[in-house]
Amino acid sequence: MSIIKIRSQPIKVDIQTELENFDWKRARWTRDKLIACSPFRFDGNPSFFVNLTGDYAGCFGDSGSYDSEWASGNFVKLLSFLRDETYEETEEYLEYTYGTTQPGAALTLDIPKLTLPRRKSYLAGDFMASFEPSLNSEYLTRRGITDKVQRYMTTGCDRMNQTVIIPWYDTNGKLANVKYRKTRGKVFFYEKGAVPIRNLIYGLNNVYTSKATTAVLTEAEIDAMSVMSSGARLHGLALGGANFTDYQRDLIVRSPIRRLVILADNDKAGGKLRDQVVEKLRGRCELAVADINTYKDANEVLMKEGPESLREIIQGAKAVKALRIF
Repeated sequence: MSIIKIRSQPIKVDIQTELENFDWKRARWTRDKLIACSPFRFDGNPSFFVNLTGDYAGCFGDSGSYDSEWASGNFVKLLSFLRDETYEETEEYLEYTYGTTQPGAALTLDIPKLTLPRRKSYLAGDFMASFEPSLNSEYLTRRGITDKVQRYMTTGCDRMNQTVIIPWYDTNGKLANVKYRKTRGKVFFYEKGAVPIRNLIYGLNNVYTSKATTAVLTEAEIDAMSVMSSGARLHGLALGGANFTDYQRDLIVRSPIRRLVILADNDKAGGKLRDQVVEKLRGRCELAVADINTYKDANEVLMKEGPESLREIIQGAKAVKALRIF
């Protein structure tokens, strides 16, 4: 356990345990450092490190970074990327999980500047017009996402086709947030001050519009679009990360969905997510788990094996037995 500062307060965090929740390529763990391939880009040689202890505990460095903003940073920044959520959401997670000051630490009173908290708000209806909503993303096309699905999910891109714009809508069809995904590397970020991703489910608005009773739940938006590009004729949903909140559970329970196929990533985080979804939704709707075998996620199956293989994996999902009530 190491002390890091979260919102100016010292909190003891188990950095190694948090990092072990994710799969690292060519990882080497030492007493005070993790050395591995960069999670921010496609990296064949370990050029990324995270300090596990000391004054710079949690700080990371990436010697081959494409973007100077992601060449280094603190633990909250790294974990927010790994968890696929905003910086503020990760701060809240760490405070909730570890939120105690250290025994014996000198008590200090930090008096913050008194301001009214900024309300998380919806985005303007014409927000996407500043991008290129009518131009299909070359990046998504290379990833196997069909033109039809891109139009259906109203994705866009910048004029240089270097950033994919992925809008998130609430169940009433209001624009709630936007994800910006760089086409080089793996860096992404969300619109600041918008509705938190943990309070949304990507694609659920389409379930309401079509009154669909079956859907496929994935982690990332591209996986959800991969499901729809496979020809499975099912709505793809995404949580935006490997965490299933109670709020998201309630969104599904209140929706028209009666059967949910869980298609999580094939890694540690994906396994935990699958178990979370089963635990929180068992008995509330019919559940089935799809197995992608040796592939990382739904999009990798689509790209390497083609739409028919992904379709067969979804169709072969195994039902989760309901709990017996005595």
